[in-house]
Amino acid sequence: MRTDLIRKTALTAAGLAFTGGAIAGPITAAYAASDAKPASQTQTDRKGGHGERELGVRYEAQPNFYYCGPAATRNALSVQGKNINVDDMAKEMGTTEAGTNSINDITPVLNKETGKADAYHSVEISNPDADVKQTDQLRADIVRTVDDGRAVVANIAGTSTDTDGVSHSYEGGHYISVVGYHDNGNTVTIADSADPNQAAYQISVEHLADWIATRGYATS
Repeated sequence: MRTDLIRKTALTAAGLAFTGGAIAGPITAAYAASDAKPASQTQTDRKGGHGERELGVRYEAQPNFYYCGPAATRNALSVQGKNINVDDMAKEMGTTEAGTNSINDITPVLNKETGKADAYHSVEISNPDADVKQTDQLRADIVRTVDDGRAVVANIAGTSTDTDGVSHSYEGGHYISVVGYHDNGNTVTIADSADPNQAAYQISVEHLADWIATRGYATS
């Protein structure tokens, strides 16, 4: 399997069992029931005095095991108050049961739906493990993008551990949204479409950078 930015990404079958779920505003809890409805609007952004900001998300879980790319993009765009059909986005991204090829297939959709051709660009972390420079760039990119009122979409692979000590494993690859930061970007908030019971968690930016390694992310 290729280990570069255009490596295919398909979610593990764990996501197949979840077809619903919603989170209102900044992600604090998930609703596991499949008939739960998303909030009617995003909650107002909040920005504190300690280098933190978290965007309001109208969360939806992905409807099948291979829609993580469209679902992560939908969740990311929801912070801008947009609600785009995941099937339409999947067609634009060329998503199949093998997944969505790369972050380069997602960035144009983010630009189109944001309404600016240069709202997002793709960044690759080509190393097997992110170095200090790449981690610092990721931190700065997340802070800038979130401060602009947008979410980052990241292509990840492997296993990582959040700040509560919970492991999240996507050996076949996955897409997630980064919707907030804390401690000046040293910790970030993830919106994860795979499982509404674990829809939101925080992770260190160092762990996230290593999770993205050999792949890429879309950022302002």
